[in-house]
Amino acid sequence: MNFAANLTMLFTEYDFLDRFEKAHKNNFKAVEYLFPYDYKPQELKNLLNEFNLKQALHNLPAGDWINGERGIASHPDKIDEFKNGVDTAIEYAKTLNCNQLNCLIGIPPKGVSEEELENLIINNLKHASDKLKNEGIILLIEAINTIDIPGFYLNTTEQAKAIINKVKSDNIFIQYDAYHMQIMEGNLSLTLRDNIEMIKHIQIADHPGRNEPGTGEINYDFLFKYIKSIGYEGYIGCEYNPYNGTENGLKWLNK
Repeated sequence: MNFAANLTMLFTEYDFLDRFEKAHKNNFKAVEYLFPYDYKPQELKNLLNEFNLKQALHNLPAGDWINGERGIASHPDKIDEFKNGVDTAIEYAKTLNCNQLNCLIGIPPKGVSEEELENLIINNLKHASDKLKNEGIILLIEAINTIDIPGFYLNTTEQAKAIINKVKSDNIFIQYDAYHMQIMEGNLSLTLRDNIEMIKHIQIADHPGRNEPGTGEINYDFLFKYIKSIGYEGYIGCEYNPYNGTENGLKWLNK
């Protein structure tokens, strides 16, 4: 199976730029992370090349992350910022040879009607999907649980499908995070099976705790076999908080 180390959350014992080597030494063939924008794209590309790693995924710019923004596709005052962010993300993705970008839709500001909000999000996603398609890059959207990020707009697989149907593009798909969806809807295996054609990237963490597989209630031994059995061939991003150090917690991967 194609596991990608999420360098935002794994190997945090080391500086970010040193995590590429650590991923390689621990037998990962691919990496992902939330954002590349604090570094020059060629700097990251050189590390990917040096350690023979594939860039599986990164996110579109998501606003002021430090101060609580979790995406700006749902903010009516940030349409231009969103569009500029799409252009920036494309520049990075092309340099990094990354063919999938995830859009975090975000936490909408108060006082925006549901109709206005839906139209805004659909228009932003349509713009992004069209721009990315021209560059051979797939757009993804991700549902997030309402406990970790209260107020986040997109919360379930069914809601993601409804948005995609309204965007009416053949270049927008689902990033399915098993941790978030275990909290919001459960029934992981059948949801994956029923929507596998729309799912182009999977992320994992156990629950509770958001730690590595085998530390919580999700039966990952079964789930990995099931994912393979239904024909999924994409990357599985390891987006979890190691319980006791990254390398100490990789026994599940070696198994």
